[in-house]
Amino acid sequence: MERVSDYVKKLMQDRKINGGTFSETFNKIMNDIQHDPEIAKFINEHQNELADNAVERSASKLYEYANVKRQISEDKQSFAPGYLPQLVVNDHLIDISYAASPQTLARQQSQSLARRITTISMPKDIKQAKIDGFDKDPSRVEALTKGIAFINAVKSDPKHFHPGLYIYGPFGVGKTYLTGALANELADRNIQTTMVHFPSFAVEMKAAIATNNVADKIDTIKKSPVLMIDDIGADSMSSWVRDEVLGVILEYRMQQQLPTFFTSNFSMEQLEQEHLRINQRGDDEPLKAKRLMQRIKFLSREVEMTGENRRPG
Repeated sequence: MERVSDYVKKLMQDRKINGGTFSETFNKIMNDIQHDPEIAKFINEHQNELADNAVERSASKLYEYANVKRQISEDKQSFAPGYLPQLVVNDHLIDISYAASPQTLARQQSQSLARRITTISMPKDIKQAKIDGFDKDPSRVEALTKGIAFINAVKSDPKHFHPGLYIYGPFGVGKTYLTGALANELADRNIQTTMVHFPSFAVEMKAAIATNNVADKIDTIKKSPVLMIDDIGADSMSSWVRDEVLGVILEYRMQQQLPTFFTSNFSMEQLEQEHLRINQRGDDEPLKAKRLMQRIKFLSREVEMTGENRRPG
């Protein structure tokens, strides 16, 4: 689409070629410019910076400015959708720059925040979770308070290790929602978070053996600045997933002192004794379970969340 300023420049060239007075169309253009209050205000405020004939020489830019403003006011699409025209002085003449509209800035910010949260097999709406939307009844306040304390600690002292939370409690009390809300708060502070539904991830890892990209998938998880492992303990765990997947991830994060969150229906004691000790074949492996729990306890601090089941149905 031809820019208005280019069109007006052609009219000005016609005027010069014909050597006469302004055409009727060009006179209308100048009239529109002269009756635009924002243009008049700009010229008045910058008259000491402008050349004597700046208005005539800048007619194409001024008309573009007025025309784009009109298109926006009429909800029509301009040649730069989502951007607003602004008058500026350029070499003693009037020029236009374009700045993102408030709506465009909000959308860009939202997209930027979304990119700071990587989700793997998590509900799609988890990225919309907000602290303000978290149910703050007494049974949930402790977990919320400790979550906010973690965010404040990271903000005030980002160079030191701050353990995450091991949030446990019954189904449907808001554990996953809270971690999603905390991830959004971290995104606001430009901190990348990865959220992974661990039972689903374990299935993906078994499938990845055939394609020989187990290591790549583990690297994606283990190196995240903040990692949130959701629903650990929900499914029976093979020795391979426990030791070669979860164990590798947690060992790396402990060595690198990277904050890690967990959600579970089990307390730490229950997770060790009722889940990690017994593999899918029924073998009892208490030492391996204890070793893994040492890493979980280093990386996180246990907090219980109770209350009513909020899930529909």
